[in-house]
Amino acid sequence: MDLNHVFGPVPSRRLGVSLGIDLLSNKICTFDCVYCECGVTTELTSERKEYISTKEVIKELDHFLQTEPELDYITFSGSGEPTLHNKIGKIVSFLKNNYPDYKLALLTNGSFFAEQGLLDEISEIDLIVPSLDAVSEDTFEEINRPCTALSIDDIINGLINLSKNYEGEIWLEIFILSGVNDTKKEIEAFKEVIERVNPQRVQLNTLDRPGAEDWIESVVEERLKQIAADLGDKVEIIASFKPRKEIKSFNQELKNEIIDLLKKRPCTNQDLAEILSIHANEVSKYIQTLLDDEIIEKQDGKRGIFYIVKEK
Repeated sequence: MDLNHVFGPVPSRRLGVSLGIDLLSNKICTFDCVYCECGVTTELTSERKEYISTKEVIKELDHFLQTEPELDYITFSGSGEPTLHNKIGKIVSFLKNNYPDYKLALLTNGSFFAEQGLLDEISEIDLIVPSLDAVSEDTFEEINRPCTALSIDDIINGLINLSKNYEGEIWLEIFILSGVNDTKKEIEAFKEVIERVNPQRVQLNTLDRPGAEDWIESVVEERLKQIAADLGDKVEIIASFKPRKEIKSFNQELKNEIIDLLKKRPCTNQDLAEILSIHANEVSKYIQTLLDDEIIEKQDGKRGIFYIVKEK
């Protein structure tokens, strides 16, 4: 059976072996984040609807999970904002009723947590990992480039509402970009908001894969450590976790297949995803490993960033 909406398992630094669920047909999101590994948002919207068939997603999940794979999490993630799909609650209920041994996670930008209806839909999810990359409107606009219906106050108030009305774990992710949201003023404001949201964990991240814009820069480990110390005891630096190639689901054969394809011709992340029939998120994790090992390099092209094997 071809899997169009279920992908992986993916080697995840935070979640171990994670089976992904993509509830969107394209890069559809409430944000157009400058650091997004999936590239520029093609449809910027705040409209919740059934973007892809719920029946198809459930059919794919049922087919895959009947084999009883070893997973740490089943994760709603993918190429855009998962909570835009207005039937996410039906899929959560199917998984909890039919495969209760698996933990569920949601990676989200937190656009809709002010809505009680959504909180009811996702109440059975075990772990929610919302992102918060800014606490001032100007920085929010610069990093997240949201649709006009959303403000940073909406996001923060929604996170506070989530914390008060959700019984599962909340791991708040803050993506730090050098020279953008790492100023003293911004970090002090982050600390205040963290105290109001009161998540179980705060996870600092920075760029380790190609983003949507090439001007963004990652923060060095020493600076992340300083920020973590400033933000308090709940903070951990996920950007310094062990390399993905050490995670048990890392597929060496897939890595070699990507290298062979790039030896033949330059490809974008999306080109590789289509050729290999895997999700672009999964491809990006291997691409970054190959960049880190200096096996491949980037080239700008008319269709975006291409990857080629480096000459020895």
